Amino acid sequence: MSEPLAAAFLAWLGGERRAAAKTLETYGRDIHAFLGFCGRHVGGEPDIAMLRGLRTADFRAWIAAEAKAGSGNATRARKLSAIKTFFTFLRRRHGVDGAALALITRPRRAPPLPRALNLVDARKVAEDIGEGHDIAWMQARDTALMLLLYGAGLRINEALSLNAADMPAADDALRVTGKGNKQRIVPLLPVVREALAAYLSLHPATTRDTPIFRGLRGGRLNAGVVQRQLRDFRRLNNLPEHATPHALRHSFATHLLAGGGDLRAIQELLGHASLSTTQRYTDVDDAELLEVWRRAHPRA
Repeated sequence: MSEPLAAAFLAWLGGERRAAAKTLETYGRDIHAFLGFCGRHVGGEPDIAMLRGLRTADFRAWIAAEAKAGSGNATRARKLSAIKTFFTFLRRRHGVDGAALALITRPRRAPPLPRALNLVDARKVAEDIGEGHDIAWMQARDTALMLLLYGAGLRINEALSLNAADMPAADDALRVTGKGNKQRIVPLLPVVREALAAYLSLHPATTRDTPIFRGLRGGRLNAGVVQRQLRDFRRLNNLPEHATPHALRHSFATHLLAGGGDLRAIQELLGHASLSTTQRYTDVDDAELLEVWRRAHPRA
């Protein structure tokens, strides 16, 4: 019965749903594999009665088998979508409600790994970004901003939200307001303090509420302007496309970790609420080591 069912489903999918040939090929493969699993898991030839009697536990067993076979979250999500479409067909043509399947949620895709710049590219952005302007204070502003992102690990919006009242006195650390209005203290490297001082000497803040980083007309600098400027800079200097303001924050964390930094301390510096968020940078380091091995090892 499984072959006629699969054939009827694919005919319906191609006719009523007007699915592309590639979709029909992929769904056909997924449905045949699912029906094969059902035959082994429940026992017997998959037919309407068997499919009607499947429980949530049976669908979970199928997903677990797919995971054991090496299917990632994205692949399992695609296969689940195919099975749900199949049960839509079964409901309309054969009265199979598929209520047990409705309780199965799509596997979540793993968040992408943070993409950091290498040491040379991060330093080039931080030191040379000011070349995009002819006005001295704007050159100093952009240099100070990029050094702050890379040297202190700030988010772009955290940096642009800074007011004169937030600036440290002497060697004190910077007070940063992050997500959820949570404040943290971030130490500043001497090179970052010097860049901020050089910028403010050319374009000083007049009151405690004056934004530190200001645009040409005097208002608070917009993140979109910074992103657009960095996009132009990376293309002129042949830098990777992931050279963005947020990549400088990733670079801060990745380079600290590669240099032996403590994971818990890096969590505090970044303002992460959960250590698991910071732990993603250990995967980045492992991925970079593997890539170095692949490039350099004669047997890779």
